Amino acid sequence: MDHRPSVDLLESIHAFPGVYRIKAIGRAEDAFESRVVEAVYSHVAGQSDLDYSVRSTPGGRHIALTLDITVQTAEQVRAIYAEIREIKGLTLLF
Repeated sequence: MDHRPSVDLLESIHAFPGVYRIKAIGRAEDAFESRVVEAVYSHVAGQSDLDYSVRSTPGGRHIALTLDITVQTAEQVRAIYAEIREIKGLTLLF
């Protein structure tokens, strides 16, 4: 099942090109942060197209990344979602 937002939905609620926010939460192990960031970089023109922050849970078992990504199209957003969804250790993506 495809859990990504549809192109129609994305285009109805977001103006492209522009900045799109994605949140990814996962286990704080195996370089989860780096793997998420690299997944986004593989879909943008340059590193300046991604601004992100990281928070850790109080126990330190999980981290949450807030990704503000400069995107050109809804298809680009869907491709980023698809790649992040495949990352080992991901627990929540929205």
